[in-house]
Amino acid sequence: MIKKYYNKFKRLRDKYKFYRTPDNEFRINYLRNKGVKIGEGCLINYIEFTADPYLVQIGNNTAIARGTRFITHDGSTWLFKDRSKMEYVFGKITIGDNTFIGENCIILANTVIGNDCIIGAGSVVRGRIPDGSVAFGNPAKVEMKSKVAGQFLMRSKYLIDESAYSYDEKRELLTKLLKL
Repeated sequence: MIKKYYNKFKRLRDKYKFYRTPDNEFRINYLRNKGVKIGEGCLINYIEFTADPYLVQIGNNTAIARGTRFITHDGSTWLFKDRSKMEYVFGKITIGDNTFIGENCIILANTVIGNDCIIGAGSVVRGRIPDGSVAFGNPAKVEMKSKVAGQFLMRSKYLIDESAYSYDEKRELLTKLLKL
């Protein structure tokens, strides 16, 4: 019985550390230990999984912003079956290489997001997003090619190299630039 509580404590401790640590490598190793297949060079922020993280595969050089949720099952089958059974429809989630997923997205079961994609913040993604696409909304729809979005972003007068400034210098620059 003590072992049961000790193991529960360890899981809670690791989960707390996962959500609070600034260490990207710790988060990636934690998720890999849970069964998530994660490529090299990824940036994974605070994300949530349903009970089946081993159904998720993330490619190389992919960044996932905080608040993103991966839902690998559909529990609405509860309405159509004997309610004493816990039956779900499961599906895997695959995210390609060089992809960015914005804050607070929901990625549903049986979703494939291609390589070189951008998924806008707050999007709900289901189905297939082709390589080189920018998709956003609820439901997420492809709105443009990621190469076009990249051209817009790289020409923005608000593009700055954040690593070149201290916090105070950045604040002063942005306040002046955005006329706050």
